[in-house]
Amino acid sequence: MRTALALLGVLAVIVPTSAADFPPPAKLPAHEGLPNPTVAFDGSKIETVREWESKRRPELKALFEHYMYGRFPAKPETVTAKLLFEDAKALDGKGTLREVELTFGPPEWPKMYLLLAVPNGKTPASCFVGPNFGGNHLVLADERIHLPTSWMPANGPGVKENKATAAGRGKSPTVWPMKQIVERGYAVATFYCGDIQPDRPAVREGMRATIVPPAGAPNPAETATIAWWAWGCHRAVDYLVTDKSIDGKRIAVCGHSRLGKTALLAGAFDDRIALVIPHQAGCGGTGPSRHSDPKAEPVARINKAFPHWFCDNFKAFGDATTKLPFDQNGLVALCAPRPVLFTNASDDLWANPSGQFQVLEAAGPAYKLYGHDGLAKSPMPKPGDPLIDSRLGYWIRSGPHSMNPDDWAIWMNFADRWLK
Repeated sequence: MRTALALLGVLAVIVPTSAADFPPPAKLPAHEGLPNPTVAFDGSKIETVREWESKRRPELKALFEHYMYGRFPAKPETVTAKLLFEDAKALDGKGTLREVELTFGPPEWPKMYLLLAVPNGKTPASCFVGPNFGGNHLVLADERIHLPTSWMPANGPGVKENKATAAGRGKSPTVWPMKQIVERGYAVATFYCGDIQPDRPAVREGMRATIVPPAGAPNPAETATIAWWAWGCHRAVDYLVTDKSIDGKRIAVCGHSRLGKTALLAGAFDDRIALVIPHQAGCGGTGPSRHSDPKAEPVARINKAFPHWFCDNFKAFGDATTKLPFDQNGLVALCAPRPVLFTNASDDLWANPSGQFQVLEAAGPAYKLYGHDGLAKSPMPKPGDPLIDSRLGYWIRSGPHSMNPDDWAIWMNFADRWLK
């Protein structure tokens, strides 16, 4: 159960009513191995879908909010869209390209810019949606595409003094290959994650600046950056389900690396998302927190390097991951019975590809409640092996940490299985 707290002049937040009963991290009992998601916090076993949906699923969401990602922001009362431009002959005539400005609060709040490509003659279309790292203008060399004004990492294409410039237009066309996607009959929508929350710590900006911090000690479960980005994915879905060219029941969320963590969280917390594809998402996303692989990123390291991605409560588990009352298989379980695909690369050991396979295996009990198998095959496939296209899917290729057209081809093969 949750209650919405409406605050005048700031965003409402969802507060788990049971959060007050959660003990401090140091007082949690240790659990070796990946916890069974169908065992409740009080130790009782969940046996039915009704028990899962009425008791354990809300409880598991509240646990993830309280101890890891921070309280999930509420849905705004309204989301309004302003069409910036539309081109029905884009992508060599294969699709219609448009960009919309989304507003979901007072005028001074950040606005979100959603770039959308839809296949011509094949609507309503299934749609991929997800955040990008550097701005919509990197996807296509089109001067009509909005140039972000928020802070950006200095190493981005065309970035000068942490601001986007026109020199970056069209510099990363293979990360979101829109022509390839619409030629397969899918729509695709993306937005700059920094529209919602710039990716830097210690600065109260973006949507985080819309929340008035409480007096006294900081809130250890305050909304962290990954949760804000996931909230942004939900706002994109708010628009997409109203767009007549999009099949609102066939929306897939995707993302790479930290934005893969975002995609998994977004899918877990929004049932409107029909398919979830977190790519190379690693620690804090698709990788288990409990692991002893020296080549994989540990919780202590990610909290030190990126303290803003997770709430302060999560930092207590850096050297005590067995005290977490969940692991990332629980986040996959929250997606049940919807399909989830993990994709990886053989050179990206930091993202823990083998641990991710174990996470999928350990999410199976939630899918079995719905009468579905989870991950259908074992052992873990080798790079280049066929895609495992069961309801919980897995694929690994050779190569480095990246997002490219080969990955998209696999994602669309998986979507062909589950969205068409």
